[in-house]
Amino acid sequence: MSIKTRLAQKTGDLVAAVPLSQKSDLSTPDLSSSESRAPRTGPGQMLAYRSHMQENNQRVDELQNRLKEFDGTLPVKLLDPKLISPSKWANRHNSSFANDDFASLKAEIGNAGGNVQPIRVRPQVGEPGRFEVVFGHRRHQACLQLGILVSVIIEAVDDKALFASMDRENRSRADLSPFEQGDMYRRALDDGLYPSLRQMCADLGVDLGNASKAIAIARLPGEILAAFESPTQIQFRWGKELAAVLQKDPDGVIERAKTIRFGAKHLPPADALSRLLGQPKPTKPVTMDLKRKGKVVGKLTRKSDGSINLSLNGGALGEEEYADLRSAVESLLAKK
Repeated sequence: MSIKTRLAQKTGDLVAAVPLSQKSDLSTPDLSSSESRAPRTGPGQMLAYRSHMQENNQRVDELQNRLKEFDGTLPVKLLDPKLISPSKWANRHNSSFANDDFASLKAEIGNAGGNVQPIRVRPQVGEPGRFEVVFGHRRHQACLQLGILVSVIIEAVDDKALFASMDRENRSRADLSPFEQGDMYRRALDDGLYPSLRQMCADLGVDLGNASKAIAIARLPGEILAAFESPTQIQFRWGKELAAVLQKDPDGVIERAKTIRFGAKHLPPADALSRLLGQPKPTKPVTMDLKRKGKVVGKLTRKSDGSINLSLNGGALGEEEYADLRSAVESLLAKK
């Protein structure tokens, strides 16, 4: 048997390579066209096969080099915000979606036609096609209200990684209130995500003292939180004062909180705090001119905090009159 015959038997089922640029659909090659150009000799068929393999290998190398450019990156996708749910540790209070800052963010996203900075989400376990926010709750809510697609990065992370990412993102922005931060930490501890506050702070790299103060605010009774227009108004130092009055007079402070809550209008945060602490109701400063023979010789002022200032011009009182004034003041203070 000749070499030509043996090569024909071994390569008879091979066809010549067709350049990719000439193929409209790689999955359904035009066999009739290929057969018309297929070499008719055995050596020719082997050369065609080799050329085909070299061409494919070169294409694979090119694609692999392009993929290396994306090493360590995650693709950005556009999703319907209705397919995304808030995290169970979402730390944004409802009031955060009704203030001027959120309105400004929403307008910015609307003008840009979407969120320029993607949010991060993870797939919902057991719910194909649905996702949970890792961080970016305000951007997600803005897109949801605007009815536009939200730009996302999808990454499968566990609960601890999600919590740490959310905490790190929010602390870098420094716009969470003590209550929101504390409520996030409180729920993580209550859910058993961390065995202790100390361990949580160590893992997250946060200050133990600040975290403790924030959690103390988040654990205040609901009646006290509701005494403020929003619990996000409560400052760090107020938490300690409120905790102290709760320990000293729990029934009294709860009763005052209910009175404030069901009042005709919301009090300014500082006034609400004063009422809760049982401090006197602030009054407007009152100043009275002191006259002698029709001429103003001094002023008597009662400030909003209840303090009293008396000032007299030099020579307004003689030595005996000054002694009488001093005696009168001492007598008034002795009655108290």
